[in-house]
Amino acid sequence: MAFPEKHLRLIRKEFESKNDTIPERIRLGNHFVDDFIFEDQEAADIPINALRVIFNIISIISSEQFRPADRPKRLSLFDEEFETDNNIFASMKIRNNKISPSGSSKQVIDAYEFLARFKMSWYKSINSKGKEIKTFGGLISVPSYDHRGYTSFLISSYWLKKLMVIPEYNYVLYNLVYNIRNNKHIIFAIWLSKLPEKGTVVKLASLNRKFGVNYKTANDICFKFLKPARVSLNRHNNLSFNYRYKGDSIFIAPYQTRKIADIDLSSNNGEQLEVTRRLRYFRKRYGLQEQEMTQFSYQYRHINQTRELIERAFREFIRMNRLKGIKSTEFQAKVFLNEMQDIIIAQYMKTKMGTLLPNGYPVII
Repeated sequence: MAFPEKHLRLIRKEFESKNDTIPERIRLGNHFVDDFIFEDQEAADIPINALRVIFNIISIISSEQFRPADRPKRLSLFDEEFETDNNIFASMKIRNNKISPSGSSKQVIDAYEFLARFKMSWYKSINSKGKEIKTFGGLISVPSYDHRGYTSFLISSYWLKKLMVIPEYNYVLYNLVYNIRNNKHIIFAIWLSKLPEKGTVVKLASLNRKFGVNYKTANDICFKFLKPARVSLNRHNNLSFNYRYKGDSIFIAPYQTRKIADIDLSSNNGEQLEVTRRLRYFRKRYGLQEQEMTQFSYQYRHINQTRELIERAFREFIRMNRLKGIKSTEFQAKVFLNEMQDIIIAQYMKTKMGTLLPNGYPVII
């Protein structure tokens, strides 16, 4: 059977942003993420402005998204509307300043060109009646740039279904694509949202391949890729992660950062002054330089449970040195932090959380 003509397109529905309300978060269906962003377990290198297009598409259709288990009739309605013939599309338009806040027409055009070409192919799906439906194109087709402030385009029924029909999904903050400039950090955040609470272990070669990087050692990938990504997510996402490595195995454990914001809001000035005083004590007494204080200070200042764990570890550090007849100040700078990190791990493993999430201990180095 011959394929239908590529240029024969049937438009069944129009989507348009009703207003400029900014959503807090969007729902990313796992089928879409797996097929479009992480096909064959490797992340696509999607430019930041193209990611903005994707996030805005999902924002616009958010009221139409559904889980078939919750709304089985909606799936039948979707099939009747979009999967009765080949090459059925929906049309959409997005404000150009949503894609390039700086107003660069080149950035907008390049973003849509990437999505029109990326994964351009024939796609097949089977509707609820068992009929095979074929659609040609990428995620978007025939984008049309309008100098009056919008770009319009088509979305095929194949990709629209993966965006709208979401048996499994995860929430991602909408503003990630505006607050974080590194596209790999955003893609990492999307991958992180799919991890189980207990975390995962990834081999160096797999992590290199997954995110299109080429670090020679686990130490390199941790401190040149994961550490900057973690800083970005700590600042701008509701989900960040701890990491450590052993040999060529990297342990990654997600945690909610919203708790940090809640703690900040509930903290009074007196408590914050005491925290600042205590951090100055550690810095002066143990010769910590600015770069060595960054991670330690963040963990100590923002997370109550971690601060308490650090203080318990410090008391144990002092006790152990007294038993050995050693002055604690003999441990300076990174040597001090390494000693503290080892004790923190040992203390953490004695807690209930250490049993549930053994790789979730705070990293202060």
